[in-house]
Amino acid sequence: MKPIFKIIPYESDYALQVSRLYHQAIQHIDIDLYTTEQKLAWSRAPRSVYHWNKRLSKSKAWLMLDTSRQLDGRFVCVGFINVESHFYRRGYIDSLYVLPEYQGNKVATLLCQQVQIWAQQAGLPRLFVDASKLSKDLFLSQGFKLQHNRYQEKCGQVFHMFYLSKDF
Repeated sequence: MKPIFKIIPYESDYALQVSRLYHQAIQHIDIDLYTTEQKLAWSRAPRSVYHWNKRLSKSKAWLMLDTSRQLDGRFVCVGFINVESHFYRRGYIDSLYVLPEYQGNKVATLLCQQVQIWAQQAGLPRLFVDASKLSKDLFLSQGFKLQHNRYQEKCGQVFHMFYLSKDF
């Protein structure tokens, strides 16, 4: 059955699906982009429902649902994005992940566009992100500009990131 997508604001009932989605998305990244050790440092196992609910409830977050499929009586969450809405990191895109089997279906693009619409309506002057090797091209295609390279350390592994921003 062809997916029928719908974007909704984050709902806490989806925290378990988000946790699993995040872990699966990371573990399925091509080994040419990130080593097995890096992927394990990034996500060794799905994080708790509490972690994801707290993280996404304290920011502005959206879920992409496939309304043609259900899991435990809820539509299947196939992607999510969140952006900080606090004063000092306002406009920072913290997360953007898509289930591996839905990658290549414009899910990430639609979620990124949702954040841009929200940012413009909220009067934000800019959005910014530390993009991974995997997401860099997506953000560039959405009009973000490379500001500089960054390096992040997670559990002893170093990750090359790309600090990108988009002004409105």
